[in-house]
Amino acid sequence: MHYKDKEIQLQYQGFSITKPLWINTLNKINQFTDLQLINTFKPKVLLHDNLRLGKLVEQFIFYQLAANQNIEIILENIQVQNGNITVGELDGIILQNNIPIHLEIVYKFYLYDATVGTAEMEHWIGPNRRDSFNEKFQKLRKKQLPLLYHEKTRELLAHHDLDVNTIQQKVYFKAQLFPHLNDSNKEFPLINNDCISGFYIYLKELAQFKECKFYIPTKHNWLVIPHTNVKWLNFDAFKADLSIFLEKTISPLCWMKKPNGTLLKLFVVWW
Repeated sequence: MHYKDKEIQLQYQGFSITKPLWINTLNKINQFTDLQLINTFKPKVLLHDNLRLGKLVEQFIFYQLAANQNIEIILENIQVQNGNITVGELDGIILQNNIPIHLEIVYKFYLYDATVGTAEMEHWIGPNRRDSFNEKFQKLRKKQLPLLYHEKTRELLAHHDLDVNTIQQKVYFKAQLFPHLNDSNKEFPLINNDCISGFYIYLKELAQFKECKFYIPTKHNWLVIPHTNVKWLNFDAFKADLSIFLEKTISPLCWMKKPNGTLLKLFVVWW
C-alpha cells in the first residue's frame, strides 16, 4: 500500500510552510537557512504508509536539498561504526556553495506547559509529555553534533576526501508549536513565534466548542494545513472517538471547524 499522491502533496506543503524553531543561532547552534522551497514533491522511490513521520520529513528535506542548484548532497543517513557497534548516525553531509556542512534534521510538535522545568526551553514538551525541546536540544549539542569529531567519523569522511575540521555544523529544526488556549496571544522570547500552529486544551475545557465540528487526522497528516474536504464529526461523535485516544494516554492532534467556517488545529491532552 502506498501514499495517495494528493495526500502526500498536502503533507509536503504543510511541512514546507513550517518555520524554523529559532532564527539564525540559539546557544551557538546555527539554523540551516537560504533553502529554496520547491512547491511539489516528486518522490524518487515508493513511500509506504508505515514510514515513520520523521523519516517522511527526511525524504521531504533531502528532496528540497537536491532541487537547489547551489547544494550538493555528499552523504545522507551515515552510520558510524566501530567494529560491530554503531557509534551513531549523521543525518547528512552537504555542500552549499562549495562549503561542506554537517546537517542534522529535526521536525517536532511541542506544547507549552509552564509547570515543566524552570525556563522557556524546558516548558516546550511533546504532546504526551515523553520528550521536550530542551532534551532534544541538549542531545543535539552533546551527542549528535559532536559525533562529527569522533575518531571513526573522521576515518569514514576521510574516504570521501572530507576533513572534519573544515565542515560547518547546522541544524534544520522545524516545529509546530501549541500553547494552551489561554496563552494563544502570548509572545515567547526564545523561539520563532511564527511556529505557533494552534493551541491545546484539557478535556474539561472542550464543552466551549460544542457547536463546532471536528476531525482527527492520522499522524502523517499532522503535517497538513486543515482543509474542508474531510469527514467532519459532530461534538458527541468526536468526544466518543477522542476518549479512545485519551484512555491510552495519547494526546491527538485535531482539526476544528467553527460555525463561521474558520479551521483550526488543536491538541486535546490526556494529562
